Amino acid sequence: MNKWDVRYDLDEYVYGKDPNIFLSENSGIFSGKNILSLGEGEGRNAVYLAKCGFNVTAVDSSIVALKKAQNLSRENDVSLTTICEDLSNFTIGCQKWDGIISIFCHTSPDLRSKILKNSVAGLRQNGIFLLEAYTKDQLNYNTGGPRVAALMMSLQQLKCDLSELDIIHGVELIRKINEGSLHCGTSAVVQILAIKRRPQK
Repeated sequence: MNKWDVRYDLDEYVYGKDPNIFLSENSGIFSGKNILSLGEGEGRNAVYLAKCGFNVTAVDSSIVALKKAQNLSRENDVSLTTICEDLSNFTIGCQKWDGIISIFCHTSPDLRSKILKNSVAGLRQNGIFLLEAYTKDQLNYNTGGPRVAALMMSLQQLKCDLSELDIIHGVELIRKINEGSLHCGTSAVVQILAIKRRPQK
């Protein structure tokens, strides 16, 4: 088992069964059907989107988490495509997705930059990229996320990596999170909502 398999190898859904609030509040912005979820984990966000009528592909390195995601999808009478692969090896593709989401998916800076730039390429025109993640200020709290500053994100760096997208919403803020036992309490986050516009003629 990898470390994520160990984390998820419990009866409980450690990040809960309900979707991320930032995602649920903005899910109406997706205009196409095909959505990719990066580092999906136990399926709460993918299942929510599937219930909204989207075709969702969930990628995660933990087979244990994805089995729970499939169980959650059956519990909600929806279907998911799940792919067990480390994001360092996963091919996002080119102009393949109408939406890509990244919810608390923390990686090394180099891999993060690669994933974000590949996500830009992977979006179709008018595709939506949605992200919420912890900032370095989260280290002042004990409410979830990695305890390593380099794994945290900043609005400035995200804007740089996503420079080919139009940022609709980009903020760093402190907010209350209640997402299972591992994301619970006052938290420092960054939120991004961006669109891949059609080229100007």
